[in-house]
Amino acid sequence: MIKEQFVIPGGYKKWSLGLLAAGVLTIIIGAICFAGKPSTDGRFWGGLLYNSVFFLLITNASMFFICATTLAMGGWQMAFRRLPEAISTCVKIFAPITFIILMCIIFLDKTDIYHWLDKDAVAKDHLLKGKSGFLSKGFFIGWTVLTLLGWVFLGMKMRSLSREADTTEYDVESGKKYIFKNTVFGSLFIVWFALTVASTVPWLWLMSIDAHWYSTMFSWYTFASSFVAGMSLVAIYFIFLKGKGYLEYANDEHLHDVAKFMFAFSVFWTYLWFSQYMLIWYANIPEETVYFKQRVQGPYRGIFFLNLIINFIAPLLILMRRGSKRNYMVVTIMAVVIIFGHWLDFFQMAQPGIVNNSHHNHPETAMKPAIGWFEFGIAAGFIGLLMWQVGQALTKAPMLAKNHPFVKESLIHHT
Repeated sequence: MIKEQFVIPGGYKKWSLGLLAAGVLTIIIGAICFAGKPSTDGRFWGGLLYNSVFFLLITNASMFFICATTLAMGGWQMAFRRLPEAISTCVKIFAPITFIILMCIIFLDKTDIYHWLDKDAVAKDHLLKGKSGFLSKGFFIGWTVLTLLGWVFLGMKMRSLSREADTTEYDVESGKKYIFKNTVFGSLFIVWFALTVASTVPWLWLMSIDAHWYSTMFSWYTFASSFVAGMSLVAIYFIFLKGKGYLEYANDEHLHDVAKFMFAFSVFWTYLWFSQYMLIWYANIPEETVYFKQRVQGPYRGIFFLNLIINFIAPLLILMRRGSKRNYMVVTIMAVVIIFGHWLDFFQMAQPGIVNNSHHNHPETAMKPAIGWFEFGIAAGFIGLLMWQVGQALTKAPMLAKNHPFVKESLIHHT
């Protein structure tokens, strides 16, 4: 008997609520211990910032995957498409959370996070003054609002179009119109995604922490990091649902292609990592090298190179073989490793700059480099919220859009 409707297992529900509770408790204790104190305030807000941005971007990557395959006229993913759709519903939860955190940082003038919020510092600094049109409260707030609204609205539209295939049967003409409508809204999402994730949003939310530094490759680097982690999340849920008897029409062929994305974008991320590092090292321009200097030569040196081992060497050596991409245990372990590795990547994107800002603002009581219970506790909270939302979303619709014109292509998929 085909299991069309997902039922949340009791253990899954307990884990999601337990992790969510752990995250809330961590934030409460962190607010008491860290918030408002010069030596730790940056750690509190920085931990909230990079965790919220990371989980928002990796869940939004699922909708990018859906829209990219839609534009490519690909049907191979239809056997499990409801899975990335469910993951993408987290955007409507994480978007307001991220927005609230960002607005608190902006309106409370947390200069340890964004040095450009300090008007006196900007007035005395020709580099910051030159960026003031872009690095300003008005532009930051306006573009953040437009970005999040676009992601949420277009994501909801793509999911609603998918639901149509549950109740509507298509002939040749109506099927063409349905695919065209999907293509139109998929195109709009891709364009908006390019203008945000592949452009301005990483500059505003993350790169501006190191306000003097800039890199034209940073947005692509952030996209690659979040997309490969997003595909790893899809792989984990794919294997989980198969283990519970769902996704009957999805098989090793489909998992193989998901693992291909994990492998390929690990290599792509490394290409961007090396290109950005090599060009800055070779040019040796002070306002560029400062970013890597505090990561390669300071207390973050270990995390910096561990990041490269986890996110490049491990996927390259383990996922290169065809058999590895079809092995459920290997793919699960590598997916967890990749997600953790890119969570570390986002950590080292943010915290060294925050520590540097803290030293600049109040050198006597400056923030010290740290990663521990607080950062992991917040991550646990976001994981719990993600698990809860994905579980709820999976129960809302059948696991297969059986009337979709491309379903047959997915059922006979072979790689």
